[in-house]
Amino acid sequence: MSTTTKAPEELLRRIRQGNRFLLTSHVNPDGDAIGSALGLARILRKQGKSAVVWLRDATPSIYLPLPGSERIHVGAEAPTGFPEVFDAAIVLECPSLERTGLEDQLTQVDLLNIDHHLGNQHYGAINWVDTSAPAVGELVYRLAHGLHIQLDAETATCLYLTLVTDTGGFRFSNATPQAFEAAAALVREGAQPEQVSLWLNESQPLGSVRLLGEMLRTLELHADGRIATVKLDPQMFERAGAGPGDAEGLIDHPRSIAGVEAVALLKLRDDGSTKVSLRSRGEVDIEKIARQHGGGGHRNAAGFTLDGGATSATDAVAGILAEIEAALAEGAPEEIEKLGAPA
Repeated sequence: MSTTTKAPEELLRRIRQGNRFLLTSHVNPDGDAIGSALGLARILRKQGKSAVVWLRDATPSIYLPLPGSERIHVGAEAPTGFPEVFDAAIVLECPSLERTGLEDQLTQVDLLNIDHHLGNQHYGAINWVDTSAPAVGELVYRLAHGLHIQLDAETATCLYLTLVTDTGGFRFSNATPQAFEAAAALVREGAQPEQVSLWLNESQPLGSVRLLGEMLRTLELHADGRIATVKLDPQMFERAGAGPGDAEGLIDHPRSIAGVEAVALLKLRDDGSTKVSLRSRGEVDIEKIARQHGGGGHRNAAGFTLDGGATSATDAVAGILAEIEAALAEGAPEEIEKLGAPA
């Protein structure tokens, strides 16, 4: 798909015709989810439309400074007037409706699906899925241009943050020319890179820093240092005085170790389930692993949840390690050929 693809006319027409929209994204929202939703809400309101952002989980503390974050409706209970008063729900950055955690309620309204994930299930009445997009915020930027909306500085900053977070500060493989071009355009429209950097890198809550210390005590290296695993559990959060959102970005620390090509963070929950976050480098495809467990994401950043029950954390780690080692082997075909070649 061309990286210059415009927003579909069908989607633009549906937005022009509607007056009141619900915006949502995935559970445990990240910078792309929150920045895209808040940016799109501002764009719709600039057109004289009503927009309500509804997320199942609370905003991580590092994203609270984003303009409009205090207006987000959080929790499983629907906003006032739902579903009757809404013309449609725009679902952002969710490969499946289940990822919202609100699927039972959202089926009561027409769905407009905007995403960049591999394996999107095209569950909307209208689906705009561009896997070449570096962030959904970049799609929202294109949508604004399709609607002939001039961005203000705060909206541009929301969308700029989506690019910074989803590209790892323009360090990951999705830091494409398209990502830099969108970032430059957003800065020209008033985005504040220095402010975004301050929020993301120099405004960490004390609980998050203490939680990092707790997590690093569990660090283990495997496969000759190519894989790192770390763990978090409810007791660690309690000792650190941290909330759920304070774990945002912690997985990037073990990935920064020299020689590490893939990382698994296992977050044990009170209900016995385990949230698994995966990160990798280069050609190591961990999205396939997540998809096999009912999750999803991108080639180098993905996740899924393991139900509680008979599977212990130790067994879970062993199983995940085996799958990551297979992904490492697939990501280095030339090495495999050399190792298997006759002497």
